[in-house]
Amino acid sequence: MYLRIVYDNEARRGFQRGWGFSCIVDDDLLFDTGANLEVLLYNMNKIGINLEEIERIVFSHEHGDHIGGYGIIENLGNVEVYVLKSFSKHFKKRISSLPNVVLKEITKIEGITDKIYTTGELGFFIKEQSLIIKTENGVTLLTGCSHPGLDKIIRLSSAKINKVSSVIGGFHGFSRFEILKDLDLIVPCHCTIHKKEILRLYSSKSKKCYAGLQLEI
Repeated sequence: MYLRIVYDNEARRGFQRGWGFSCIVDDDLLFDTGANLEVLLYNMNKIGINLEEIERIVFSHEHGDHIGGYGIIENLGNVEVYVLKSFSKHFKKRISSLPNVVLKEITKIEGITDKIYTTGELGFFIKEQSLIIKTENGVTLLTGCSHPGLDKIIRLSSAKINKVSSVIGGFHGFSRFEILKDLDLIVPCHCTIHKKEILRLYSSKSKKCYAGLQLEI
């Protein structure tokens, strides 16, 4: 299974960067859409994404740097869009009014495919969902910003599905670095405040995140 970063604060040469996050899982699932549609489309074209293959979009939380590129939906075929039930009525109405959308409102952990699960709605002040991905190499946790706390998300995912072996995405202010010691792969992206410390502490099993990064998970 492959994961490709198509929107991040950093970008490899030839790609565009922007504050926000988005990635593609196995060509057919788009996780978040960054802040700017033009940047998102540019990077997706650059990395070779076929928009016709995208069947699902998952929005982690309702912040502009994760939903700003939602206009991409108009360029897609029929698509399932997964949002938290707590998202604003305005945003849900805007998405559900599009003729090619089947809107799915999420509250609890559930399967999106036979290998990909949403954690369901986590957090109090900022509610967020992450993705739990089962692969031949273990369980990968994909996060938008980890506002509910990365340690909490890892713990829940490990308890509900299986032990998390890889974490990719925004970690926000997470600083309990010892929790990462048993992971096989760590890719801190986007809003991770302590990115440099994590990359230094776990240099042998961490990777820098940037638009244009391709990972086999």
